[in-house]
Amino acid sequence: MTDEQIPPTEREAEQPAADGVSPEASTPSQAREWLAQLQQMIDQIAAHAAPVARDVAAKAAELAAVAGEKAGPLAKRAAEKTGEVGTRVADRSRRFAEEIRHRDDANEPPANPGEPGGDEGAGV
Repeated sequence: MTDEQIPPTEREAEQPAADGVSPEASTPSQAREWLAQLQQMIDQIAAHAAPVARDVAAKAAELAAVAGEKAGPLAKRAAEKTGEVGTRVADRSRRFAEEIRHRDDANEPPANPGEPGGDEGAGV
């Protein structure tokens, strides 16, 4: 669509419009009328759609409520299991650390510098 107007043919220029108004004068008023009709149609559609949109929103809220009710106990059980597993992992980690410390203590040679076999004469 362009803003340029196509000049009327000779026949159209000679004949008046059906409603007795020239084509140039009727174009803006006709456009306003069409826009008014379009606005009325949009308003009617919006008026009819509003209750449907409210029903859809209400149903979505109900589904969210049910999902929340069902997810609560599941989340609680998951949290309990996570706590139990965390406690077990912590206990195993503590035992592992103790074992490593005891292994290192058992394998360490005595640290008396005056005794032969000590660290004094170690080659560098």
